[in-house]
Amino acid sequence: MGNLQGKVAVVTGAGKGIGAATAVKLADDGAKVAVIDLKEEFGRHTVDTIQSKGGEAIAVGCDVSSREEVDAAADHIHSRFGRVDILVNNAGVTRDNLLFKMSEDEWDIVLDTHLKGSFLVTKAFQQYMVEQKYGKIVTTSSLGALGKRGQANYSAAKAGLQGLTRTFALELGKFNINANCVAPGFIETDMTRATAERQGMDFDEVKKGASKSIPIGRVGQPEDIANVVSFLVSDEASYVTGEVLYVGGGAR
Repeated sequence: MGNLQGKVAVVTGAGKGIGAATAVKLADDGAKVAVIDLKEEFGRHTVDTIQSKGGEAIAVGCDVSSREEVDAAADHIHSRFGRVDILVNNAGVTRDNLLFKMSEDEWDIVLDTHLKGSFLVTKAFQQYMVEQKYGKIVTTSSLGALGKRGQANYSAAKAGLQGLTRTFALELGKFNINANCVAPGFIETDMTRATAERQGMDFDEVKKGASKSIPIGRVGQPEDIANVVSFLVSDEASYVTGEVLYVGGGAR
């Protein structure tokens, strides 16, 4: 599983967390990887990790909510590698607040990054996949798509990504392009740590508490998601499209 020799992968939000783990895993599987994050320097550690293991990667700065920046990044990556086979839409932010406190700006930045960003990035890169009659698209949704207190913006965005992905699958399937969602549960990342700290909570205690409600008995690691993405972008998953795969240790 995971033989991606000769393939080119693009991963957004790949400077750290799930995105970084996914970029490294796809490189381990043999793909050349474009590491996209808000600024080029944010992706350099991921690139260095890949290169230290003998892989090939470049860092690309891009605000995924900007059509101009997305189009420029797509042109640059395609010019560099000559093709794009795999796209992982992973870029995201959180701006948690209860509904009656949530500002319009807090709503907009989350929807623009997750939902609009995935739309713009997929629109830009699908043209190359259509031309070559081959492509794999995986978009990061979340268990939060089912609703979560204090995350009306995040839940709406992550639920929207599931509908967007199913539409990608319907429209692009005839071009031999697969589109799926992976929906993580509690994953130990800088983002989840920062969320706990904003609430004045000890992160280790948060993890212990969360583990008690997860059937498998632990919180997830970025590599747990990266391994699932690795399968979904492989040819072993060539008959899997339009699906949402929850990866949360059994929590729903």
